[in-house]
Amino acid sequence: MHALLGENGAGKSTLVKCVAGSQRPEGGSILIDGREHDIATPVIARSLGIGMVYQHFTLAPGMNVAENLLLAGGRTPALIDWKKERAALQEFLKTTPFKLDLDATPAGLAAGEKQKLELLKQLYLKPRLLILDEPTSVLTPQEADEVLAYVRAVAKRGECTVLMITHKFREVMAYADEVTVLRRGKRVHGASVPSTTPEQLAQAMIGDSAASASAIVAEGSAAPRTATDAAAPIALQVEGLSAMGDRGTLAVQGLNLSVRKGEILGIAGVSGNGQRELVEALVGQRPRVAGTVRVVGEPYAAKRSENRILQLRALPEEPLRNACVGELSVAQNMALRDFDEAPLKRGWLRFGAWRERARSWITEYGVKTRGENAPIASLSGGNVQRAVLARELAGEINVLIAANPVFGLDFAAVAEIHARILQVRAKGGAVLLISEDLDELLELSDRIAVMSEGRIVFETPASGADRRLIGSHMGGGDHGHALPEAA
Repeated sequence: MHALLGENGAGKSTLVKCVAGSQRPEGGSILIDGREHDIATPVIARSLGIGMVYQHFTLAPGMNVAENLLLAGGRTPALIDWKKERAALQEFLKTTPFKLDLDATPAGLAAGEKQKLELLKQLYLKPRLLILDEPTSVLTPQEADEVLAYVRAVAKRGECTVLMITHKFREVMAYADEVTVLRRGKRVHGASVPSTTPEQLAQAMIGDSAASASAIVAEGSAAPRTATDAAAPIALQVEGLSAMGDRGTLAVQGLNLSVRKGEILGIAGVSGNGQRELVEALVGQRPRVAGTVRVVGEPYAAKRSENRILQLRALPEEPLRNACVGELSVAQNMALRDFDEAPLKRGWLRFGAWRERARSWITEYGVKTRGENAPIASLSGGNVQRAVLARELAGEINVLIAANPVFGLDFAAVAEIHARILQVRAKGGAVLLISEDLDELLELSDRIAVMSEGRIVFETPASGADRRLIGSHMGGGDHGHALPEAA
């Protein structure tokens, strides 16, 4: 079992797509059993015993589990003997730890079940090389351990070799035998797992000093967690909040939570359990069906004027889509919050002041851009996030709502953004951090609340938190009753 590490854009997915026949290489060669092969298509890859589980689901939504498993083979006969095929599939499933209903369709499966089905599609074909691209990104900690332990056992039995792309050092150290690090499209480090450390791997990934690498492995270490003052005022209070989802059903159901000044409350949960709708309802992108929200004791309806007066800021997921106007310049996007206030406006709009401030923020936040007049859509994801950070973190902050703030960013950008969030807490601001990465929540949060089916179902102090207990609630187990209030 071989792990492939690297920052966002290092070339990991491009490399494995060339091996799996989804992308044609421009040079070099791929050798299997010492012989060079031109893997022009996934069909050729499959004939060579190469299977790949992609980062995004590739299931046929209108077909059931049995049909998806059979379809993966690519040689479906015109007339299917379903009695024979279902018997073979049942025997195959008995060899795995996963329980899937052969008659269920992907629409009725949870995200973790879909990921397991994607894995089973490939293992059913008995590949010689199994490639996994971020296989645990939608899994609870228990599901991730279950999947990786099973795959490792398959590899140890000699049934196949596994090449796994991951960004989680914990998974590398626990399950891989060897690890390779890519940086800027080149192999810069390779080692057996017992002979390396997360700090060495991080150093190879970013090409920086060992001290910086160590800081990236444990971003929160520079700001040790202290007990939240139980007497600190509540900065954000949410009571009975409900909001509809895109399918016309309640996605957030009577949700209660509170965050005190100088505290980070992390919201954990498997994707699709109402986290996105919660954030949108809080920041004004989605109507509220019921409930109240108060910021520093004042009613909050997510109006622009209230954001300014109550000092509430937001770092939404996908900032280019949710927090920017792509065609406008970096300077114009940085001015969206206060372009109509002094000193950016004194009877008329002062565009020179916009650009001057933008140049200062570009330098302070290390935004890589052609200049303040470049369209913000021309920036990379990490630099868009830095530009939004500069705008949202300017001035005093009572409440910061951050939703998956580092999703898809490289390790250096992750460390920087985490440090900025910790600074908000250190200055007495309240932070509501919504993330699908439990490691991120455990590093940054003072408390962690688990969201499942639109409700807060569990809460625990982050210090000494039981990862598996959190994962159990994330997966829908042992709910008991939803908490009446996050104290």
